[in-house]
Amino acid sequence: MEEVQVKAAVFYRPHEPLAVEELELEAPRQGEVLVRVAACGVCHSDLHFIEGLVPIASPSVLGHEAAGVVEAVGPGVESVRPGDHVVLSFIPACGRCPYCAVGRPNLCTVANRAMSRGTMLDGTPRFSRQGSPVYQMGAIGGFATRTVVPEAGCVKIREDMPLDRAALLGCGVMTGVGAVINTARVQAGSDVAVVGCGGVGLNVVQGAALAGAGRIIAVDILPHKLELARQFGATHTVDASREDPVAAVRQIAAGGVDYAFEVIGRPETIRQAFDMTRRGGLTVVVGVAPAGAEVSLPAGAFLTEKTITGSAYGGARMSVDVPRLVELYLAGRLKLDELISRRYPLEGINDAFEALRRGEVARSIVSFL
Repeated sequence: MEEVQVKAAVFYRPHEPLAVEELELEAPRQGEVLVRVAACGVCHSDLHFIEGLVPIASPSVLGHEAAGVVEAVGPGVESVRPGDHVVLSFIPACGRCPYCAVGRPNLCTVANRAMSRGTMLDGTPRFSRQGSPVYQMGAIGGFATRTVVPEAGCVKIREDMPLDRAALLGCGVMTGVGAVINTARVQAGSDVAVVGCGGVGLNVVQGAALAGAGRIIAVDILPHKLELARQFGATHTVDASREDPVAAVRQIAAGGVDYAFEVIGRPETIRQAFDMTRRGGLTVVVGVAPAGAEVSLPAGAFLTEKTITGSAYGGARMSVDVPRLVELYLAGRLKLDELISRRYPLEGINDAFEALRRGEVARSIVSFL
């Protein structure tokens, strides 16, 4: 199979619009899969790269929350075949490193190294422009009409699952719901606070509802996001632009909550989430902080057995968790339709990021359907 021409949104430098242009895409190599992208979510992590808050190789095709249809497979691929519908994973676990061996594939050494380089697992990208390499976010590069990904980055799903909704399972839904179910293991009847109600935060809220939490307290500074949070299962809301969020949460849940999730990635909101957590409770940091950011916490609080931890990709085991989320959606128990605020063609990618920057959307998707 020869290389194919694709259209993609390419990141060159921070604070500049993405360039929609033609690229060459190499055929899949050993253990790789060519996917025709159906839809790709517009995620805040991509915006971090555009705003220069987190470094990434350039030029690079961004986009890591994608789903599509397999068009071709390279030698040795066994789990998918042409025609299969798939959700893509930006941590294509190798299955052999120490983290994979102990059942923590979201921390895979090989996949995370590839993600930091913007390459496939072998250290090279599959996109190019006039002979020069173009890197790909998370071994995906989902803002493209087609892409090549590792076999481990493809999770086969039911064909009756709408692909535009399925794309959201590749990052935002998995990260949010997984932080509740896999990382925190929220107990039924417990009190939960969610600081930040964007696309991922709303999924933390609905994850808490799925887990049977008692009080679910959503915290944000935008009233329309707090209203959305109620639709996703929040029992209480706190407008942090109008009142002290820590005091408000501790008043609603006397002494604080059992679990507090920070879904913004700012030192000050991480501290707020920690301060909302009661004695013996758990704070989970889900948000992506700017490179080099540090958080200061009161050492005495640890004598109360409060715990703080991070959550990477919702502790996902993608081959197990994605099919389960698909079943929850098709059973009417997981909200995905309500997450999609706007749809854009690839040519509208910069408008999509501007809407995200202004806080106007829960989730936008770039649709190739």
